[in-house]
Amino acid sequence: MDMARLGEAILASPADAILATDRAGVIRFWNAGATRVFGFSEVEAVGASLDIIIPERLRRRHWDGWERTVATGVTRYGAGDLLAVPALTADGRQISIEFTIVLLHDGGAGVTGMAAILRDVTARFEELRRLRRQAAAA
Repeated sequence: MDMARLGEAILASPADAILATDRAGVIRFWNAGATRVFGFSEVEAVGASLDIIIPERLRRRHWDGWERTVATGVTRYGAGDLLAVPALTADGRQISIEFTIVLLHDGGAGVTGMAAILRDVTARFEELRRLRRQAAAA
């Protein structure tokens, strides 16, 4: 199996959003899945801050966690735990996403950026909320 082709196929897939950032949170990679989920083209996203997909009310909390992760090199969302948060699309809609994080390192222990694999779970989240309201009303 050609691992380079496998990697290219995964990164190019529109099934999941895959993005990578530098240490400052500037988007450096944005795949077709990220365009499908968020609506920003690769040209619009690459070079922009992650703020384009983070709701304003959550930015301070996001960047506080980001800074801790960059400083410590530790995240609980890299070992299979999913982070579930609201996100913004290019047209201003709020969606629900789940994702895992991969820390990117230099030759030593320093964090040089992060990559994430994200999935839009809005439909599932809304169905769960509807079922909870139904159960509470019963």
